Formats: sequence, C-alpha cells, structure tokens
Amino acid sequence: MSEKDKSGFVAIIGRPNVGKSTLMNHLIGQKIAITSKKPQTTRNQIRTVYTCERGQIVFLDTPGIHKAKNKLGEYMVNVAEHTLSEVDLILWLVEPSTFIGAGERHIAEELKENKIPVILVINKVDMVKKEEVLTFIDAYRKIYDFDEIIPASALRGENTDVIIDSIFRYLPYGPRFYDEDTVTDQPMRQIVAETIREKALHVLDEEVPHGIAVSIESMKERPNGRITDIDATIVCEKDSHKGIIIGKKGSMLKKIGTNARFEIEQLLNEKVNLKLWVKVKKDWRDSDFLMKNYGYDKKEI
Repeated sequence: MSEKDKSGFVAIIGRPNVGKSTLMNHLIGQKIAITSKKPQTTRNQIRTVYTCERGQIVFLDTPGIHKAKNKLGEYMVNVAEHTLSEVDLILWLVEPSTFIGAGERHIAEELKENKIPVILVINKVDMVKKEEVLTFIDAYRKIYDFDEIIPASALRGENTDVIIDSIFRYLPYGPRFYDEDTVTDQPMRQIVAETIREKALHVLDEEVPHGIAVSIESMKERPNGRITDIDATIVCEKDSHKGIIIGKKGSMLKKIGTNARFEIEQLLNEKVNLKLWVKVKKDWRDSDFLMKNYGYDKKEI
C-alpha cells in the first residue's frame, strides 16, 4: 500500500431492474450478484471489492428502491436507504429515457438530504441512438445537481473504465479495507443460495419468483476434497407454486438444479452434488422470523 492509495465505499442505487448487479459484476470482473430481467432480484446489500494500483473501491449493490408491499419489501427499501448514509459516493443508475417517473423523483428527494457526491450513470445506452443521449442528460440535470453524468452500457462494458476513473476522483486517501484477493464479503453459502435462486428466476413464471427464497440445509466437502455435497430447499408461498417449481415429472426442478450446479462448480472449482427440495411456507415474506431464517435480518441493516 502506498500513501497515495485511495479507498472508500460506493453505493450503487436505482429502481429495480436498471442493471445495478450487471454493472457491479462487470466492474469487478467476476459474477457475484445475481442478475435477472425480473425486478427485486437483489434483496440484501452485497459488497464487492475492486482493487487496482490506485487503491480500492468497495461497492455496495443495494436492492432497488421501490414502494414496499410487504415486510420483505420494507426490509429491501430499508437496506437501500440505510446504505446511502454510510458511503463516500453514490452511483445512481437509470435507464435511457426523458420520462422521469415518481420512483426516480423519490430517489432524487432522498439524495438531497445527503451531502454525498452523486454520479448519474445512464445505463443501457446501447439500446438507443447516440444523439438521443444528450436529451436524457438534459432531463436528469433538471431534477438533481449531479457531480457527473456518464452514459454507459453495463452489459457491453461501454464506458465502465470511465466510471472507475470518476469514482477514484471522489474517494478519500486511506488504507485498503480488504486484501487484494478479496472480491466479496458474502459467505460462500449465501452466494450458492443466490445462484440457485437466480436459476429459478430465469425459468419460472412471472408471479412465482417474488415468493421464493433458497435455504442451504447443508454444504460439506467430502474427505477427498474433490466433491462438495449441497442440500438446498427452495421455499415458496403457495402449493400451486410448488407444483410449478417441481414441474411435470420433476422436469423444472431438474432444470434449475442442472443450471445451478454448473455455475456453482465454476465458483467452487470442483464437482458438486446438488440436491434440491421444495417447501411451502405461506406468507413468509410477511414473517420476521421466516425472513431471518432465509437470510434477511432486520438487525443487520
């Protein structure tokens, strides 16, 4: 570590489904946060670490800020809003549009109460014409006095180096928080649970994903160290959802298991024997006790 090292915390915020997890995964060059086209994919604050010769950026990928409909929703919004008070910089992701809805205006109001620098990232610019981007920048300038505005594409990696350069401009000088090999502070069990949940999100119907959680019952490496046995339960809210998740003759569950196992093997760098079960816990998203059981603990906010 040199005395010129900069290090600090950066919150990635935005409404659900604007590409926060995709951006974070791209910036650190490794997949940690799960991604899906369905909203409310990220439920906890996920920390990932970017280290280079200039210093260290600790990213906090937050759940999308939205209007809560149940206790899980409230928990997610609390996590996101609490994060804003403890960072050195805020990266606000939006979609390319001149329409600024109530959700964005709500975030702008929240930000006005903090005196923290804010960089606006207009994501997904690969989906629009270049000349339109200036009109989007203009529209957003009217609702908040941003320190910088950067058009980018998290999916294509466009302008992500510019985002890193800008972040370092705002970080304080100081020692690194993590050693340089660290990419996340998430325990491996949690990453495995989230990977299974992601694969379920990818294949399930619209209404089922919001009501699922994944709990790892056991995760043990065999004595020879070449295979890890994982037993996991997918928890859903309705009997009808259980039927959908299992599928005809177990076909859906098998598909989720196969897709998850492939990715977990890459993560762990060894063979995995994955067994999945499905349980119904009605209204778990409104139960503090069950939410805590599935890894969403209010006390940890």
